[in-house]
Amino acid sequence: MNAIATRLADVHQRIQCAATKYGRPDDSIQLLAVSKTRPADDIRSAFEAGQYCFGESYLQEAVEKIQQLSDIPAQWHFIGRIQSNKTKIIAEYFDWVHGLCSLKHAQRLNDQRPEGRPPLNVCLQINLSQELSKAGVSPEEIAELAEMIHHLPRLQLQGLMTLPAPAETLEQQRLPFQALRQLRDKIKTDELTLDTLSMGMSADLEAAIAEGATIIRVGTAIFGARNTPK
Repeated sequence: MNAIATRLADVHQRIQCAATKYGRPDDSIQLLAVSKTRPADDIRSAFEAGQYCFGESYLQEAVEKIQQLSDIPAQWHFIGRIQSNKTKIIAEYFDWVHGLCSLKHAQRLNDQRPEGRPPLNVCLQINLSQELSKAGVSPEEIAELAEMIHHLPRLQLQGLMTLPAPAETLEQQRLPFQALRQLRDKIKTDELTLDTLSMGMSADLEAAIAEGATIIRVGTAIFGARNTPK
């Protein structure tokens, strides 16, 4: 196996071990390979090793790679900060969006989603610590916003996402993930199921799995040290 395939297998082993430890079915956790700044050849190597979901943040770079890799049935997730002047590109090229924070952006993505494509899957980003430097919806605003987005026909609200500050111990890492799960459980309804919890990265995926993560976003542990963005 090449280096990417080897590292990918190691990440899957970590996920499987954590799932077993915390009583989670293996198939309840999806691995999202964070491929931002990585060349198309690296993505193709990961795909050939069995990985089909990829996360991108830089739109120009992402579109180039999506076009270069149009021959493979990859699933593309936008995980960067959304800007109003970029929503049309996101709506046209991506299958998922993980950082939705506002009704304005939701409406633009809905209106700009091509008719020939299925609804765009979205996760609302929650700013649990309410730090001004971080994007995200406050926990107090989430229920009302989720209900409004739920009714947009070209979007499919799948769940919640968070990007917590780094923590040293497993117990400390689990706290924000636990808070996101509890928030989801508080606002979900029969119609608004919010089955997805997008949380956990290379350094804290075990803690995220322990608290119910369904999508783990991993870059460095799969692709190695990050390249400088264009």
